[in-house]
Amino acid sequence: MTNATHPIDYDLEEPLTSNARPLTNVTLTIRLIKSFPYRNVKNIILQNYNLETKTAHDLFEDVLKRVQTEGSLRPYRNVNYDTMKIYTHAHKSKTINLVINFDHDEDWTLDVENANGKKLSEYDIENETEISLFNNKDYIEFKANPIEKWL
Repeated sequence: MTNATHPIDYDLEEPLTSNARPLTNVTLTIRLIKSFPYRNVKNIILQNYNLETKTAHDLFEDVLKRVQTEGSLRPYRNVNYDTMKIYTHAHKSKTINLVINFDHDEDWTLDVENANGKKLSEYDIENETEISLFNNKDYIEFKANPIEKWL
């Protein structure tokens, strides 16, 4: 069905990509944050990730392993990563901050320390969720004084 002035190029019956794939086979974007003030962020795409069997600790370890083994991530190896937090959910409101989401510190921060902790699906993570990985001390300092610097 098309309108003479505005052709419709989408299907209202088509499911959103965030819930079209099973929780056992999702794509996640992990945002490695090297520097908050200088906005040094590099994305890692994890495909075919299982949210029903993996914990936040598993995700943390999987990402750190990639950081240590992939040559393109060499500049990001000198950061002491210790925190993971959801940046955005697919098809939901986005933050205006380009580096980190300052909201939801309590409920969107993942427990990366507990190897037997909650499964990723219990954090309301689904296909195309973006998750930030960063140093918590740097985050607290930046949140207290969120001034961005330019090179």
